[in-house]
Parts: sequence; structure tokens; C-alpha cells
Amino acid sequence: MCHYRTVHGQPLQDASCTPGALNPDVTQATLKTTVCRTGGYTSKIRPPVSVTSVEKAANARSYGYTAGLHDAEYDHLVSLELGGDPNDARNLWVEPPSPGHTPGSGPNNPKDAVENKLHQSLCSGQITLDQAQQAIATDWTTALATLHLT
Repeated sequence: MCHYRTVHGQPLQDASCTPGALNPDVTQATLKTTVCRTGGYTSKIRPPVSVTSVEKAANARSYGYTAGLHDAEYDHLVSLELGGDPNDARNLWVEPPSPGHTPGSGPNNPKDAVENKLHQSLCSGQITLDQAQQAIATDWTTALATLHLT
């Protein structure tokens, strides 16, 4: 059984169940043709809902998540725009809503803003792919501070 942990009031994955997994097609050398290219990289590799909805329910059971799935996000630990594997179970987890969430309003995920800042910093050359991936997989709540991007 997997167990959520809470850091800085935010839910984090169980690192033994969801350690993260990387897309082998995304390397420092391929950034311009993968995650940093214009024109929508993630839409071409994101698994369809017909696949992820079944996986989301199974993952929720493995974490003991019993609240409504409507308010939880089936989230990539290492986001696709940072070179995370699109459908490896080691990179996906049911992320519960953050504190202050209004039940029934769908997912609210402040992790998205961190991912966006890391992606911008990666594509502008401020940080490396390895730095971004390590920081987000270790603890997204401290990733920006760890990389001095705050």
C-alpha cells in the first residue's frame, strides 16, 4: 500500500511507489526537438483518457484514496514538459486536492505553476534537464527554491 505524505501543507507522492520515470527520448541534446519545441510536444505523447481513467482508479486504490476522483488529478510526477515518461506507472499518481480546495470543483494543482516555471527555465538555459527532473521528483514544493528560481 502506498501512503501520501504532506510537505508544506501539500500532498506528495510515496517515493517508493512513485519514484518518477523519464522519457528516454528527452535528453539535454534533444530539448529543442522535444520539450522545448514550439507547437505542442505534450499533446502528441499524452496518453488518452480511455487509458488513464482506468489507471487512475487503480492507482487511487493503491494509495488508499477514497475521496471523489473528480477532485484528484492523475498526475505525472516528472511532468511531460520536463521529460517525464507519459505512461510509466512509476511516474503517475493520484494527487489529492491541495488545502483549501472546494469539493466538487475539480482538481486544483499548484504544482502546475512550478512545472511551468521549471519548463521556462529549462528552455531558456537557466537550468539543465537533470536539475529540473531531480528537483521536481524530489519535492515539487521546494523545487524552485532548490534551483534558486524564486
